[in-house]
Amino acid sequence: MAEHTVSGRFQTRGGWSSFETAVDAPNEDVAEERVYATLGSRHRLKRTQIEIEEVSA
Repeated sequence: MAEHTVSGRFQTRGGWSSFETAVDAPNEDVAEERVYATLGSRHRLKRTQIEIEEVSA
């Protein structure tokens, strides 16, 4: 599996916060799904509250 860097922003009470995280995934689509799952469970966010701007290998 390759390491992908995913960056974007998510909605908080005070506005938007940016993030950049590294994820081990076989392709970019799986990397996006893992970020949605991780941020959603960690910060109690729905997918509509997360905006992924870039995924790079």
